[in-house]
Amino acid sequence: MFKRRQFLKAAGLAMIGAVVGVPAGAPAQDAPPKAKLGKSQAGFWRLKVDGTEVIALSDGTFSIPTEVLSGSPEHVARLMRAAWVKSPVDLSVNAFLIVGGERLILVDAGTGAHVTPAVGKLEASLAAAGYKPEQITDILVTHMHTDHIGGMTADGRRIFPNAVAHVNRAESDYWLNEANKQAAAAYHQPTFDMAKAKFGPYLEAGKVSLFDGETALCPGIRSLPSPGHTPGHSFYVLESGGEKLVFWGDIVHIGEVQFPDPNMSIRFDSDPTASVARRKLAFAQAAGEGYLVACAHINFPGAGRLAKAGSGYRFIPMPYVDDAPAAKG
Repeated sequence: MFKRRQFLKAAGLAMIGAVVGVPAGAPAQDAPPKAKLGKSQAGFWRLKVDGTEVIALSDGTFSIPTEVLSGSPEHVARLMRAAWVKSPVDLSVNAFLIVGGERLILVDAGTGAHVTPAVGKLEASLAAAGYKPEQITDILVTHMHTDHIGGMTADGRRIFPNAVAHVNRAESDYWLNEANKQAAAAYHQPTFDMAKAKFGPYLEAGKVSLFDGETALCPGIRSLPSPGHTPGHSFYVLESGGEKLVFWGDIVHIGEVQFPDPNMSIRFDSDPTASVARRKLAFAQAAGEGYLVACAHINFPGAGRLAKAGSGYRFIPMPYVDDAPAAKG
């Protein structure tokens, strides 16, 4: 049996601890794993959706064991070997910046200081891309797990003081409801506390906008309900000049396994059955229509397309482009 302490040791971060039952801020039971790299990587990557610039922003990576997946250990190990990847997996934490005219729109906000030193790099990545937190006008929250909203505040202060946080009403109603917290298993309750801590300063400042279902939020950007991973989990769809990019949030965590086998749920799913159904539908639509997708935990920068491969799918990363004129001396 895979015990919780073993999981925390392998995951090595308080964010995952909050999801599976360690209160935020509690002392770590085990030291975080030693870093594989001595220096940081580049933290941003640019692409265009027709004329709209999108910038992938790295918040870092953390290790996660494959035991969090629902499949048999033998099946998971076979898929991992086929991808030349070992457990624990180095999981990316990605956010995305949409440069939309006078608006700078952030899709998710990273982990903040609730993890090991390997993550919490969103502000540095944003600065490297040429932007400051106070320039962000909107935050599109896919869901209210800590690795997506942890970077919204620090010590009760809004990191993005001019931004309005947009979130599905069902998501907000669930995580900000004390009765839901009391009804939840003890190991899920710290996630409710973290959601209140992160959204509280924005609520107090009148900087939270709730939406229901499929809603136009900004020019060319709409929400798309995708419940399962959490009760109000949402995709965001960017359309520009006939091109389309869908921000997926958390329908994929360990792509080496879940792309070839979309039936694989993960321990963090609120409703595993609904989450699997949503993933299979999303994969089929993306592969069938050929549009771009971007995901919080696909290997950075996390953007690409899907193609059918046998009974599953394969992910095709976006090509790297660096063809801007070189800076002169």
